[in-house]
Amino acid sequence: MKTEIDELPGPLGHFSVQLSATPRGARLARLLAGEQLRAWGWPLDPARQIVAELATNAMTHGRVHGRDFRLGLRARGATLRIEVADARRERVPVPRRPAADAESGRGLLLVDALADRWGTRLGPVPLKTVWAELDRPRPSRGGGT
Repeated sequence: MKTEIDELPGPLGHFSVQLSATPRGARLARLLAGEQLRAWGWPLDPARQIVAELATNAMTHGRVHGRDFRLGLRARGATLRIEVADARRERVPVPRRPAADAESGRGLLLVDALADRWGTRLGPVPLKTVWAELDRPRPSRGGGT
């Protein structure tokens, strides 16, 4: 099955790792993503922030006892795709404004603000994947006043 990023020109970088759905696994996702982004020459942020939010969501809302989550990064051309898959297919995320006293719910608002695009994909059963894409910032041209 082809996805949007498969249609983009340029070299492809791919990284994937399975991690425990624990706070340690979520922290490790952020650290490993940072190392891979450095290796590819991608800016660390906001990608690391998005990985942190999606991994935390997988740990908090997508956790199934005995099941891990998977972090995937794909870089092609000027697009980076971040994917986090977990085993809670029935819990598809939607961005919503959290109540003033809510402890959770802000993560997807942050992803929505930082990513150029994001969404979800279901399957194969029982998986749900939340993805976000970032376009590489173009270097600004010199030129003063």
